[in-house]
Amino acid sequence: MTARVELTGLPGFPLVEPGDDLVPMILDSLARAQIVPADGDLLVLAQKVVSKAENRYAYLDDIVPSAEAQALAEKADKDPRIVELMLQESVEVMRHRRGAVIVRHRRGYVHANAGIDQSNIRSDPQHQRVLLLPVDPDRSAAQLRERLREATGAELCIIINDSAGRPWRDGTAGFAIGTAGFEPVVDMIGESDLFGRALQITKVAVADELAAAASFVMGQAAEAIPVVHVRGARLRPSTGGSASLIRPRAEDLFA
Repeated sequence: MTARVELTGLPGFPLVEPGDDLVPMILDSLARAQIVPADGDLLVLAQKVVSKAENRYAYLDDIVPSAEAQALAEKADKDPRIVELMLQESVEVMRHRRGAVIVRHRRGYVHANAGIDQSNIRSDPQHQRVLLLPVDPDRSAAQLRERLREATGAELCIIINDSAGRPWRDGTAGFAIGTAGFEPVVDMIGESDLFGRALQITKVAVADELAAAASFVMGQAAEAIPVVHVRGARLRPSTGGSASLIRPRAEDLFA
């Protein structure tokens, strides 16, 4: 049987404002794409639309930088108010240089600036603002999955994705910060390869691979495609979230 996975960027998705309900927006976009949701389908949502709907804006005029934030901002050539938000959103500063601050986010992932972003945000000349990651992306994904199941009758899977740089590799790639409905990491240890040898260390970050593929469809600039429908991924059902994607600190050679 030929393996086939189909990714479709949902058209006509409106700009999202705080308090907006993403579910009818998703359903409208699915209808425009003439897609009828089916069991096992996956929806990948850009973190930004989830954060906007959940009003995860922070207004820089309201931020008072700590001494720690001011010192780090000077070293990294950053706005001290944004650095203060980075510190509040993270548990550890991993690395820094001029122009870059790498942190371990309170949710466990390591990336630049704690995911704080100013791109694709409607400007407000009176109140400069930035967008933070969702408070609990797994909870957000689970709630969307349940409401979409109620609306469509289909057992869908959900990924909330973001993009980040990677050690030793140039450019950003999508990765999953929240999941619902499937196993984000598939452990293949003990399974046989083509020649009967048992796999020793292979675990597949299924959620990250699909998040990256969807991120490519979404684009990074003015494409306005924040939701991607995926069919054919043959995901393993699970009631857990994305925690298994985070390598335990004791096993991390690069911590």
